[in-house]
Amino acid sequence: MAGDRTSPEDGERRHEVERNVTLPYVPSSVTGSRKLLQDDLTGIGLGDDRVDDAALVLSELVSNALRHAAPLPAPDEDSVGVAWRAGLDPASASTGWVEISVRDGGSSTMPRVAQPSVSGLGGRGLGIVQALAGRWGTEMDGNTTTVWAVLEITDDDLVDKGSGAEAVSADDVASDTPGDPAVVEVPVGAQGNAAAGSALL
Repeated sequence: MAGDRTSPEDGERRHEVERNVTLPYVPSSVTGSRKLLQDDLTGIGLGDDRVDDAALVLSELVSNALRHAAPLPAPDEDSVGVAWRAGLDPASASTGWVEISVRDGGSSTMPRVAQPSVSGLGGRGLGIVQALAGRWGTEMDGNTTTVWAVLEITDDDLVDKGSGAEAVSADDVASDTPGDPAVVEVPVGAQGNAAAGSALL
């Protein structure tokens, strides 16, 4: 996986991220790009639900490129280009956005939202993108096609730093059942920790 990342310099807003990567034209690139996006968006303070929305949009766009389009032409043959930019500003009225784009070698048809049958096994990718993103579109440039989507971010989509779980030391864990050291209660914040919550289920 090749690419570059541009991070804010010291003194600039810490709620911005930009990444451009060139991925191999193989199915495993869906998982790899999704993980990078999730890490980047979590790192700038976007909440789990909207991170998952953005990751799903990216997964659908990369999957569509691999399924329906040719790989990028030289000098990036046998690859697909993936990029995202995000800007969050909790002090502004609009809060922020995440822009995701996938670039490929194009196909014989333009990407469009399909109307699959109820029993159809495919054809829902761009419908999912359209449902999750405020805007999406396609740009053609020579022998490449870029499909992009923009997700709007509101205050509700940000991690609330004040209501998360507090760090718990071994001394803070207290037995809730006298005489039974095997039963303990671990304090968890109001919203909890998604990773811990899923581990407990």
